[in-house]
Parts: sequence; structure tokens; C-alpha cells
Amino acid sequence: MSPHDRTLPPGAVVLLPVVGVPEVVAGDDLAALLAAALAPLGGLRDGDVLVVSSKVVSKALGLREDVPAEDRQELVLRHSRRVVAERATTTGTTRIVEAVAGPVMAAAGLDTSNTGPTGGVLVLPADPDAAATDLHASLRQHGAVPPGARVAVVLSDTAGRAWRQGQVDLALGSHGLLVLDDLRGGTDADGRDLAVTARAVADEVASAADLVKGKAGGVAAALVRGLGPHLGEGPGARSLVRTGPGDWFGLGRAEAVRAALGAAPATAQAREVGVPAAAPEPDDARGARAVRLALLGHQDARVLGSPAEGYAVHSPDPVLTGRVAARLEVALAGEQVLARVEVRRG
Repeated sequence: MSPHDRTLPPGAVVLLPVVGVPEVVAGDDLAALLAAALAPLGGLRDGDVLVVSSKVVSKALGLREDVPAEDRQELVLRHSRRVVAERATTTGTTRIVEAVAGPVMAAAGLDTSNTGPTGGVLVLPADPDAAATDLHASLRQHGAVPPGARVAVVLSDTAGRAWRQGQVDLALGSHGLLVLDDLRGGTDADGRDLAVTARAVADEVASAADLVKGKAGGVAAALVRGLGPHLGEGPGARSLVRTGPGDWFGLGRAEAVRAALGAAPATAQAREVGVPAAAPEPDDARGARAVRLALLGHQDARVLGSPAEGYAVHSPDPVLTGRVAARLEVALAGEQVLARVEVRRG
């Protein structure tokens, strides 16, 4: 059966690349470009989800920053709500952040690849769900959505995932799709109660669509056909972001320790102590950073030694000595350095 046929077998889902969208520039009518590219596929039909790369939305909206490479770290911070983790690399500091756009991702989703002939840095829409809603409305205005048809729009972006290699596309914004299929309270095929299962449908759709588009092919959109049961009105993709009390991983392992000792990520204190490197570091380098962290705000004490020979905390004040020694033990544990810590008067 051709994927262009009007009917699909029950439960079938078809992925179709939307080819023919030209290079998008600021001010372009993206909906008109997409409508023209969809025509060879038979246009949009009831139950379709159009997945569009957020990159072309940013291009059409003119969300481009022309900043030198040395200023891009500050640009990341301007487009972030908070920093989750940071590591020093050969090209600067790489940060995992909660982006203003919603998701927790590297560099706030700022993009320097496939940005077009003018270059620069593309930034994400501040409200991707609203951008998806606007695009959906524009597609209707251009006649790309048949009267009465239920059609959804998903804006996708690429992100990594904790504990998994590689990147996948996720739903950055959404309109017309039930983004979460909450199965809790139901039963599985064996009749057992489902207590935790909630499928992130929008992310699954975005990831599947990337199989027929992606960076290398220059295909900015894909049509996912056969998802009628998942279409409807509801919260957008931002509702999938887990933050607040439900976030078990609000900071990285190292950042949680450093923040507890007064050097939260992306602060002057963190820079004073030194940011851990993404690449493996010798014990001496990690130990020296732990010493600086232990002494942060406690400069009347001194710490001598090394990981191999152990550390000695010196101060005429026994309370200060004990406090810095306790901080040093925590800081060393955060750096995963095994070393003895002793306290000494004077």
C-alpha cells in the first residue's frame, strides 16, 4: 500500500520526509513554504502530525544572534533559567541548562550548524508551544489543513539524554497533539495494574520523524501519518519538562557538592574555584580544586599536602580548622579523590 493512500492498516504509522522547502530566511512565510512542499504528499489529512525542525522556525522568526565565539557562553546564560552542570573543554565552558524555551539541554539549544549563508547563532523561540500554535493557524489560513481535519504541529529539536550516548530529537513545542499518554490506573496485557507508565508521545513522534529528516539531509520537516487517536487539545510540550520537586536531578553530581559549599555553577565563586574538565584530570588537579573550594570564604586557614601524601589543615582557630577540614573532606569526595585529611593548630 502506498503511504499516499487515504487509508492505512489499523495501528500503522507512516513517516514521510517533506522535501522541497528552500533555505528559510527571516520574514519568510514558513507556513506557505511548508504547504507547497506538502502538496506532493497529498497535503495534510485528518490524523496527521507535521514535525518541523525548530531551526527553520527560528530562521523565519529572525531569531539569530551575531556574536563572536568568545561571547557565546554569555549568550547561553542569557537564554537559560538555571545551570544544571558545567564542564571546562578545549573551546570554553560547556553548560547543561534549563533553557528559557523549556527543556534541560546543552547550551540552551543555541545552534551554529546549518544556520544558512549568513552564519551566526540561532536561538530557540522563547515559547515554542506558542510558535507551534501560530504555525498551525497559519497552515489553516493557507488552506493546507482541510476543513474539519484534526492535524497537529510539533516543533522538534535535538538533545542528549542522561546516561545514554548520542542525541535524539524531542518535542520542543506542540499544538493539537496529546503529548502524554498517561496509562497509570490502567492494566497491562497481563491484567496487572500500571502505576508509573506515561508515554511521552510528543517526544516519540519527534524522534521518529528525525529518521526521515535530520541535519545531514537538509530536510527540515516530516509528516507522521496515522496518529489520529493521539490528536486533541491539551497541554503543550512544555508540560513534559520535569522541574521543581519532581526533578531528582536538578544539579549534576559535582555541581550539587560545589553548590552546597558555596560555588554554584556559572557563578564567580565557581570560576574562582575552577570548573571541572570534561576530559579526565589527574588527582593533583582535582585535589587542588577541592582545596580551593574548601577554603572558599575561609581564607584565614591554610591547606598543605597532596592526594598522595594527604592534606593538613592549619589555623590558629580550632573551630575554623575543623570547619575547613570538614569542607575539604566533602570537596574531595565531590572530586572523587581519596585522600587523608588532618587538622593542625597554627
